[in-house]
Amino acid sequence: MALALFAHPFSSYCWKVLIPLYENATPFDYRSLEVPENGAELARLWPLAKFPLLVDDGVPVMESSIIIEHLQRHHPGPVPLIPEGDAALEVRMLDRIFDNHVMAQMQRVVNNALRPPERRDPIEVDQAKAMLDKAYGWLETWLDGREWASGGFSLADCAAAPALFYADWVHLIAETHPRLRAYRARLLARPTIARVVDEARPYRSYFPPGAPDRD
Repeated sequence: MALALFAHPFSSYCWKVLIPLYENATPFDYRSLEVPENGAELARLWPLAKFPLLVDDGVPVMESSIIIEHLQRHHPGPVPLIPEGDAALEVRMLDRIFDNHVMAQMQRVVNNALRPPERRDPIEVDQAKAMLDKAYGWLETWLDGREWASGGFSLADCAAAPALFYADWVHLIAETHPRLRAYRARLLARPTIARVVDEARPYRSYFPPGAPDRD
């Protein structure tokens, strides 16, 4: 079956799906949204026009976590990203924590920077950063004795990589969280994650709050 992925190389949620595709060397057609025709096709297939969108033999599959589960069920590879049994509950829980309590808070800061100056809200930014501090603190404790978020490399780490990459750009992970800082560094050193980071480098000037000169 032919797989096509509609994605942008700078998008955090697209990274989340590209990482498992690269981990398992899964063949797919990369429909970059830098190409206008691909954007039009995305909107035809999925009227909300949100990405990434996977198309599997003509059938659209939406939402990054569901795409990863679909790949594991229908296009399995040597690296299973969702374990069997109750262990899957912990992986899915962490996936939601990284999406909802790290990525979403980072996005609040980015969205504020996208507004016209007269509509920006410093209170919104302060609230988002305060929530990131709470998430960072919880993750610092959670990561005690762990190499990856939950057992072996999993869906949770696919969510963590883009979330922590960009969150650290908008609100630095402090030195008081050495486990979390080391975990982020391990993620960025993994070849498949280094690949998505490198593919996104040409677009760093687009980061609304401004990209730091690192990573």
